[in-house]
Amino acid sequence: MKYRNMGNTGLKLSEVALGSWVTNLSDAEAVANAETIVDKAFDLGVNFFDCADAYSGGEAERFLGRALSKHRRGEYVVSSKVFFPMGRGANEWGCSRKHIKEQLEITLKNMKLDYLDLYFCHRFDPTTPIAETVEVLSDLVREGKILYYGVSEWTAAQLTEAILTAQRDGNRPLTVYQPQYNMMDRFIEDEIVDICERFGVGITPFSPLSQGLLTGKYRKGMPIPEGSRATWQADKQINNLLTEENLDKVEQLLKVADGLGVPLSALALAWILRLGQISSVITGASRPSQLEKNVGASGFTIPDDALGEIEKILDYHPKFRRIG
Repeated sequence: MKYRNMGNTGLKLSEVALGSWVTNLSDAEAVANAETIVDKAFDLGVNFFDCADAYSGGEAERFLGRALSKHRRGEYVVSSKVFFPMGRGANEWGCSRKHIKEQLEITLKNMKLDYLDLYFCHRFDPTTPIAETVEVLSDLVREGKILYYGVSEWTAAQLTEAILTAQRDGNRPLTVYQPQYNMMDRFIEDEIVDICERFGVGITPFSPLSQGLLTGKYRKGMPIPEGSRATWQADKQINNLLTEENLDKVEQLLKVADGLGVPLSALALAWILRLGQISSVITGASRPSQLEKNVGASGFTIPDDALGEIEKILDYHPKFRRIG
């Protein structure tokens, strides 16, 4: 496993991280399997573990706290997020000072920790001034409750305003950004990557395998595999990605991966890591073997000719308007 500094900070993150979004905690057997995966991650050199208060209604935080407790605190980096409703009250959601302060205390209690390494605003809150959100996160850094803060899925304009607001008001800087980013969803390349590079913000993408599309398990003309995410995910995100166009791209990408002697998942992760602004990619795993394949992306450099072939396959066109 290789490690990268998170933006302009001294914090080192494993190039491949383990996330908790789709961790199955439905029964004792599932919990035991999830703990085995966390243990395997440590064995493979993973040091960054991502979570959120909304995952499984707080149970994901409680599970991860228990799973990490057998390790020394200095061995790992752990994050959580705040935004989504955690109750029925008018103030039990969003990025207000009240909700962030109260929810962080619940998160720390859930995980049995004194502090979080990273804390994210899970989404943008249009009902709270950015200055208020940045100030409370900066205060939490000063209090030692969190070490670094960032945002997830904010627009380029929102991200820039948060960065500049912190500078203007003398607050601690925003140092990490968590977007969805993968071969099929490249919107951050249009503006956000440049913003993060300019201000020294690290990028830790989620859904780097496009909901499982880039694992190669979903094939053109073949039935959906039993037990795969496409058979149970409530919001059907992966099902909406199983278009003829995307499956055609997967078939072509599989040939590139085979030619390089790596799994498609490792190729897709290494492709993200080609960007210097990427600090770590957040992956999920339902089996230790999946994690082993993913970790193979760390340190793997895709040859230039293969990168050129991938670009032709993906056929991405940045969204910009030419003037004049």
